[in-house]
Amino acid sequence: MSDRNGAGRSARGMEVARRGAGGPADSKKAVLWDLDGTLVDSGDYHWRAWRETMRGEGVELTYQQFLDSFGQRNDRILGAWLGADVDPERVRRIGEAKEAMYRALARREGLVVLPGARKWVSRLRRDGWRQAIASSAPRENVQVMLETVGIRDLVDAVISAEDVSTGKPDPEVFLVAAGRLGLPPERCVVVEDAAAGIEAAGRAGMRSIGVSATTPLAADLFVRSLVDLPADAFDRLVTSAEGGPSSS
Repeated sequence: MSDRNGAGRSARGMEVARRGAGGPADSKKAVLWDLDGTLVDSGDYHWRAWRETMRGEGVELTYQQFLDSFGQRNDRILGAWLGADVDPERVRRIGEAKEAMYRALARREGLVVLPGARKWVSRLRRDGWRQAIASSAPRENVQVMLETVGIRDLVDAVISAEDVSTGKPDPEVFLVAAGRLGLPPERCVVVEDAAAGIEAAGRAGMRSIGVSATTPLAADLFVRSLVDLPADAFDRLVTSAEGGPSSS
């Protein structure tokens, strides 16, 4: 797929976000949450599902290969592992098998909400922030995670892999989410645990918070855990994006 086509989609996504913002949005603000690894700890299930699925394809996956795939859609992941010319039908079949195994593990063994996640989602809702899930995961996975951890009623929109044509680091998922919430990019803050997601946020014209216990991220604000976020972190990032005063 050419960069020209990708740029065209991103430009259209930006226009959708700005059109959706129509009206007085100066008092409205939004947080766009990644889900896997940001709000919910499900990395081990993904690793086990990918490892067994790829083993069935005759491919021994390394843990580093798995780590390098964080934040990306399955078509991009499998293109990297199996070659750019891999048959799309094989990509679909492998991806569906892996996701079914992941959901079975999540349902059987449960999911853990990461420290600070429920507190921040609840607080931001109470303070009037719009919130969306903007995930590279398939819709079924997102639904399982939200139902399992019980935060679906706290978010205003859910964007998953089926809602976009290009995955992160393309900014489309965040631009679509902003459009659904009716806010321009500069009124949105992205929270992510993967480099691809942080890059996508920057390309969308949004400020970002990177959260990772293991890997430093080139976000506007980086923390090891959501519990480490300053109380005014989100407000400061929106003010900074609009050119107002911001302390470091």
